[in-house]
Amino acid sequence: MLHHGGRAWGRTDRAASHLLREVVRPLAAEARRLTLALDDTPTERYGATVQGAGVHHNPTPGPAGGPFVYGHVWVVLGLLARHPSWGIVALPLLARLYVRRKDLPGIPARTRPGFRTKLELAVELVRWAASWLGHLGKPLWVVADGAYAKAPVLKPLRELGVTVVSRLRKDSALWSVPGPRAPHQRGPNRTYGDQRIELAKRAGQTRGWATGTFDLYGKPTEKKYKTFVATWRPAGGAIRVVLVDEPTGWVAFFCTDTAAPVGDILGSVASRFSLEIAFRDLKEVVGAGQQQVRSCGPTSGRSTCACGRSR
Repeated sequence: MLHHGGRAWGRTDRAASHLLREVVRPLAAEARRLTLALDDTPTERYGATVQGAGVHHNPTPGPAGGPFVYGHVWVVLGLLARHPSWGIVALPLLARLYVRRKDLPGIPARTRPGFRTKLELAVELVRWAASWLGHLGKPLWVVADGAYAKAPVLKPLRELGVTVVSRLRKDSALWSVPGPRAPHQRGPNRTYGDQRIELAKRAGQTRGWATGTFDLYGKPTEKKYKTFVATWRPAGGAIRVVLVDEPTGWVAFFCTDTAAPVGDILGSVASRFSLEIAFRDLKEVVGAGQQQVRSCGPTSGRSTCACGRSR
């Protein structure tokens, strides 16, 4: 995985582009579509003078870990590929360093990046990938954690023609699909309907549920589900909603392609966890992120980035 810490590692995008072409070329011929995964992950740092470091939520604290970790957070884009023996694996391609606004003053002004949210960094990564993958003529899907299922991500990716799959909050304000415009009415067709859809009520209704067997986590898995099309303002239009009845309660997912099959949506959601597995392996086995480089800017004639690479 190639990290980008602002101005510190200017050649990263170019190297990642070559990697992306070499990896995708043998996969694209047989794939119906190309699926990318988005998530963020922290790398622990030590000391109070590490540039760009801050206190972040720890997604995997472990038995002895705390809910927060001091260090850097990377927004990572990975390619999901099917291995003949291991099933779906995530190949991390490129990462962007996220620095909280309050931590930016700790970076010298001459190397200080402008503030960008995780959502902005996520869109930047997908734009980069789409610019290199578009010529392949394959549909491009992005599966992301629910934290990225927000308008600043969904609307730009819809404009790019990228399909997004993610988790849907149970209190999401969904609306019906608008009917056709009456012949005497002027103006454009309506984007959103006028009937509110409450997910809790839909999940509580006994009618409409179906049972299907899907390939999830490398094995056939039976799921009880309910699906329908709704409109949602953060997505900029219509989405396919899938409710799944789990032992711990119902959960909701969505896809910005309303024609997407339920199996493809649930399969993408399950495949996203391979990126989290890649994070664990990179940290525990390879040792990525353990470098304690403290400077993001030029030092003694050369520059180093927070991930420990130099140029």
